[in-house]
Amino acid sequence: MTTKVELFDPALCCPTGVCGTDVNPELTKIARLVSVLTGMGYSVKRYNLAQEPMPFSTNKEIVDLMEQHGVDSLPGVVVNGTLVFSGRYPTISEFAEWFDMAEDDLREQMKTPKKTLNISLNG
Repeated sequence: MTTKVELFDPALCCPTGVCGTDVNPELTKIARLVSVLTGMGYSVKRYNLAQEPMPFSTNKEIVDLMEQHGVDSLPGVVVNGTLVFSGRYPTISEFAEWFDMAEDDLREQMKTPKKTLNISLNG
């Protein structure tokens, strides 16, 4: 069975954490991690309550979580349809375990940029 990880974010203005005046490094890290994992072919999906309410209302685990503990319990982390925890984002170690991959390999991928950016200041 292919592992599927779903992250149910609280209402966010943007998923990267670099909007507004306060940068949230945790959101920046999870956005990068999700990008790396999906780029490697793994199934990871993030839903933002402010922009995608439908997945929240159709996932019984998340509905129950929010009814019992409110939206402050988000993010909710669902692996293969089961809520595994809430209130924080997964670590690199947890993703590596869920996808049966070496943690060091994932950490190395996190260091490697997807594209090289060439910037010239010489017009």
